Amino acid sequence: MQPNDKITIAVAMSGGVDSSVTAALLKQQGYRVIGITMRLFAPRSQGSGTAGHDAAVVARHLGIDHHLVDFEPDFQELIINDFMAEYRCGHTPNPCVRCNRFVKFGLLLDSALGLGADLLATGHYVRKTVDPDGTCHLRTAACLRKDQSYFLYTLTQERLQRVIFPLGEIESKDEVRRLAREFGLPVADKGDSQEVCFIPNDDYVAFLEEKGEVGSPGDIIHADGRILGRHRGTHCYTIGQRKGLGIAWSEPLYVVGIDIERNAVVVAEEPRVYAAGLRAMDVSWIITPTTVEFAAACKIRYRHQPVQCRVRLHGNDQCEVSFDEPQKAVTPGQAVVFYQEDEVLGGGRIVAGIN
Repeated sequence: MQPNDKITIAVAMSGGVDSSVTAALLKQQGYRVIGITMRLFAPRSQGSGTAGHDAAVVARHLGIDHHLVDFEPDFQELIINDFMAEYRCGHTPNPCVRCNRFVKFGLLLDSALGLGADLLATGHYVRKTVDPDGTCHLRTAACLRKDQSYFLYTLTQERLQRVIFPLGEIESKDEVRRLAREFGLPVADKGDSQEVCFIPNDDYVAFLEEKGEVGSPGDIIHADGRILGRHRGTHCYTIGQRKGLGIAWSEPLYVVGIDIERNAVVVAEEPRVYAAGLRAMDVSWIITPTTVEFAAACKIRYRHQPVQCRVRLHGNDQCEVSFDEPQKAVTPGQAVVFYQEDEVLGGGRIVAGIN
């Protein structure tokens, strides 16, 4: 085992509290630390508060080298264009999953290794454990309220061997902020980042409309075929949505489908928004299943509580999931992630619910 001062760790620095504390902890532990920050899109403002500026200020405070890598064209093609294409298909995508796969633990990890780093560290709230034979396991964070394991199911064994998550054992965000103040970090009181980095104020509809991704108005139809009203574009709706439909009805109505061919939003009463299961594709595994059918727990969106299910594999990258109990608002474009207790097994992209 090499001594810490012989190991170089690149820290993915966003200019926020989590990644800054990550860098400070590793520096305190005696590692050779370098900072690396991604430029993903033109910032909406300049100077203090931007990722590159704040990360550079923290790096100077810690006395570590800092590198800025420009991934703007790649991010546009891999993440933003895909995000818009998914909405055109009537899906509700999760761009953070795709970004982790192709950008943070793809392009960024490769850049870190190219700079001479042995490992890449990030400020994700998630834990990694390693067996004596070298097999890596991805596990939920000690702070379950901040756990981000859902977004990292696409990590491979090869990639996991090269990354570490120093915040995984920390039990609260308050503790991270306490450490930031203890280290004297200039971003100690900086607010948490927004949900999706490239969407101002997390306003998906406004972002899509600004980019010209505006669907034409069409019918809102009941699942039984009756036309109930008009919508202003399918990009404004997602499965499970109840508010903003503009329809007076004897019972609450929910969006249960986006019919792109008919340019229609399909609605129904609450029982119809539940699904018995789902189909997923682009499935990947951190721990490869040993049977074609098995029991697991799954999450169908980030804030979803894990539920018990049975998974049946179809080929190399597809699966069908049957829930033990019907689940509300299974949404195409979102990720389904599979767990055994606190361990992430893998996951995939939801393409349809099964009624």
